Amino acid sequence: MIKTHTIDLNGQTIHIETGRIARQASGSAVVTLGETVVLVTVVSTDQIREGIDFLPLSVEYQEMSYAGGRFPGNYFRRDMGRPGERETLIARLIDRPLRPLFPHNYHYEIQIIASVLSTDKENEADVLAILGASTALGVSDIPFEGPIAAVRVGRMDGTFVANPTITQQEACDINLIVAGNRSAVVMVEGGSNFVSETDMIEAIFYGHEALQPMLEAQLEIQKEVGKPKREIPPDPEDSNLVDQVTETATPLLQGVITTADKQERQKKRDQVFTTVMAPLLETHEDKKMKIQEIIHDLERKMVRKMILEDGRRIDKRSFTEVRPIDCVVGILPRVHGSALFTRGETQAMVLTTLGTAMDEQRIDTIYGNLFLNFIFHYNFPPYSVGEAKRLGGPGRREIGHGALARRALFPVIPQKEAFQYSVRVVSEILESNGSSSMASVCGGSLSLMDAGVPVKDAVAGVAMGLVSDGERTVVLTDIMGDEDHYGDMDFKVAGTRNGITALQMDIKIGGINREVMRKALAQAKEARLFILDKMNEAISQPRGKVSDYAPIILKMQIKPEKIKLLIGPGGKVIREISAKTDSAIDVDDEGNVTISSPDEVTSKLALEMINDILQEAEIGKIYKGKVRKIMDFGAFVEIFPGTDGLIHISQLDHERVNKVTDILHEGDEVMVKVIEVDKNGRIALSRKAALSEIQKDVS
Repeated sequence: MIKTHTIDLNGQTIHIETGRIARQASGSAVVTLGETVVLVTVVSTDQIREGIDFLPLSVEYQEMSYAGGRFPGNYFRRDMGRPGERETLIARLIDRPLRPLFPHNYHYEIQIIASVLSTDKENEADVLAILGASTALGVSDIPFEGPIAAVRVGRMDGTFVANPTITQQEACDINLIVAGNRSAVVMVEGGSNFVSETDMIEAIFYGHEALQPMLEAQLEIQKEVGKPKREIPPDPEDSNLVDQVTETATPLLQGVITTADKQERQKKRDQVFTTVMAPLLETHEDKKMKIQEIIHDLERKMVRKMILEDGRRIDKRSFTEVRPIDCVVGILPRVHGSALFTRGETQAMVLTTLGTAMDEQRIDTIYGNLFLNFIFHYNFPPYSVGEAKRLGGPGRREIGHGALARRALFPVIPQKEAFQYSVRVVSEILESNGSSSMASVCGGSLSLMDAGVPVKDAVAGVAMGLVSDGERTVVLTDIMGDEDHYGDMDFKVAGTRNGITALQMDIKIGGINREVMRKALAQAKEARLFILDKMNEAISQPRGKVSDYAPIILKMQIKPEKIKLLIGPGGKVIREISAKTDSAIDVDDEGNVTISSPDEVTSKLALEMINDILQEAEIGKIYKGKVRKIMDFGAFVEIFPGTDGLIHISQLDHERVNKVTDILHEGDEVMVKVIEVDKNGRIALSRKAALSEIQKDVS
């Protein structure tokens, strides 16, 4: 049965349709805004893979090249290759608000695929894909505690706008994606230009209000065409086993949850598993995974009880206390900028590399080619958590954390016109115990300053947590790994002293209200200012110049009529200079020339070659030229590349000359003196005057 629904939002209409296409999927939906169309399908298997004790959910998002009327940029000209970073980030965006909404004991594999089929290059598909995924799950037989919806919130000239177009986003000082259910916000992702906490809260809850019609539409569609949900058998209760594990493990776990050191805590946890397992497996040999689950759940309850009832954290900090911080800059001699940022047991070494225009990153998208001159990469090697694993390429975690750190730092990066370098920042996580992405932001700010990048201000970030039992709520500052794992919220906030530049929030419970949000942002601001003070002790402003090992970028102005001369026929001249000097040379229509070279020697060589080509004849100066053409009335001589002058026959020699060829032939080298340059730029040369000058110097 085909069902359609329309929603008015920001003067535009969102269309939702289900039941027409992809009918063999468990559920599907087509969402349209303007001429942007997204198809979302969900499928769940009928069999559980053996040994699965988690939710096997996979989310894929793909932007088909034909959607934007483009060919794929790869060699094979095919879509469906490895997803790009943008596609990976949006897949994470879809996954995050959905994942907590499945039953904890649902272990059937679920696959969600969102495909952008058409784009008008103004209305973005990411929030439409979230709406489509929730709709498809709602009409399917998959148990799902939805619906949810998402909206992009922008602010233009002080006014909030729901789902601003790509063009409108350029004028926005806030750009957030807010996901929520009927009662609360469940996810926030976005950035801003130094916006206050109060304005950010208003933006978030404006978004929550704006998405309500999408929830109503989904409920109506589900009521009319939704399939009956699968029955999930409850987990078999074994109260005797639970009691046995609880009795033995509780006193042992008490020592675990009061040990501050991460590695020592893990050793004690392993000992608990060994001690509890050994006798129980003699009578429950097939229930090893169940025993592990009971111990894990017991530890979670104990940690949460310790926080809510005893007012105590694992490492004995107060709820608003930041872990000890240490900042060092300039730690590597040849790197253009470097910093080591340590907060508790989380440590990031962040490196900055300065490059030329040739180093910009080109990204092929359905909207067109995008060029980035500021790149942030995040690496998470296994040794950072004491593991020995195979090193591979970046996964969704690495791409997501890198994008968050870039968003946090981007507002302080100087405009390209003011700072010609391309900038790449890499965060190597050396230790991890919570909030490594925010450590990357702090280290990135320090590293940029150490590299001499004229950033507008220092940026710091902190991760906030939440523990709530419905009646009592505690907001935690600077959460460690276990507090994130056992808590109800991961809320990352980054910014300067003047406001927020990026935030990311994921909620594991039903959502949070305005008051909890206000408290979390207030604590985050207090922590951010504390961290900025610590960072300021290491370096308070960008260095006065870039590293001696950074590329050299020179700028010069030439006359517009000289541009053609510099470029040469078919670009021959400028390519030759670039090849000989290993430099990138760019010239615009106004005659602004930028020379980007790997070092000072090559930059000077490139500059000399350009000056040689573009130099202008000076009256009274002697040049060594080459005869290019013989005429009856004189000879044309090239005094430097691209510039010719005329020696009139009367200026060839002190004696009378009957024929020019009596003195000169094509290809001859001759010393000449510039005696005149007329208003049209024509140059008069004299061999006779040059001879007199040379003889005078010799005598």
